[in-house]
Amino acid sequence: MSSSYHSLSTVASTAGGLAATTGMQLIGRLLGLKAQASMDSMADSRTTSSTDLGSPSAGALDEQQTRLVSVVCGFPKDIVMYPDYVRGQFGEDAWFKTSTSKADTLGVADGVGGWRVYGIDPGLFSRFLMRSCERLAHTSDFDSTRPEHLLARAYCNLLEQKQPILGSCTACVLTLHRESGILYAANIGDSGLLVIRNGAVVCRSVEQQHHFNTPYQLAVPPPGQGLNVLTDGPECAALLEFDMQPGDILMLATDGVYDNVSEELLLQVLSHAAGVTDPVKLQMYANSVALMARSLSFNPHHESPFTQNARRHNIDAPGGKPDDVTVILASVV
Repeated sequence: MSSSYHSLSTVASTAGGLAATTGMQLIGRLLGLKAQASMDSMADSRTTSSTDLGSPSAGALDEQQTRLVSVVCGFPKDIVMYPDYVRGQFGEDAWFKTSTSKADTLGVADGVGGWRVYGIDPGLFSRFLMRSCERLAHTSDFDSTRPEHLLARAYCNLLEQKQPILGSCTACVLTLHRESGILYAANIGDSGLLVIRNGAVVCRSVEQQHHFNTPYQLAVPPPGQGLNVLTDGPECAALLEFDMQPGDILMLATDGVYDNVSEELLLQVLSHAAGVTDPVKLQMYANSVALMARSLSFNPHHESPFTQNARRHNIDAPGGKPDDVTVILASVV
């Protein structure tokens, strides 16, 4: 049995132990980093705090309807560049989660880092897109069964800004329709979601790549540079529908997770979260996944999913892939 296998087993075991025994601040203490676990109450948008229980206010919803209990955790790749926590952001990654009487709506976006060499902050684009999605999810004409429309409207809102917001990002937006219990998702690029039920992955979004390490992406290029910038419209989004059940675990994450943590390791940690509805306990599992992704991304000896994918394209890319990490973890109740 290879030393690599023993190493991965140790990581998975450690992550499982963290989920069972640690609190919300453990990541920061263990790594000496400013871990940015965020949990702002979805029920009260006026309140911002370090604990987001992700549950609607008492009595606001029909108890017979399906809903999500959700938490968030993540890290910026460069903590020196992003030393302070900003809600909805982990480095160049952005996220949102919100709730209405119709649906729970979640989203992640990953700003394309290559823009930084042109003096453009890649995180501005992803943050604006996610904030627009969150705002538009509360409009009267929001169709909770069409997350692709939400993504398209948010992108149009970005295009209409008088002061152009240049850049590009991948994005995955989903809704859980309360009345039907159906999950709807729209994904552009290599962020994505997976659903775990009875210890197995029963649903996973499709990754979209033009070629190796070049995901589909929404973009706003500089004036006159439209032909020189890779741009995919919202209509390119891969759509997904799936019937959810109480006890299902849903993870929405950026490629900082999927490029570094195999599905096998994710299952070893998250299968134990099945049926967990206490947001504090659920947060421990989100922390464990984010910590595992962060740790493995900087491990030069890790046989990462990114390394394996590169090898299939005859590219040598050993070790983890350092990147921003964003995890939204939700339990269906």
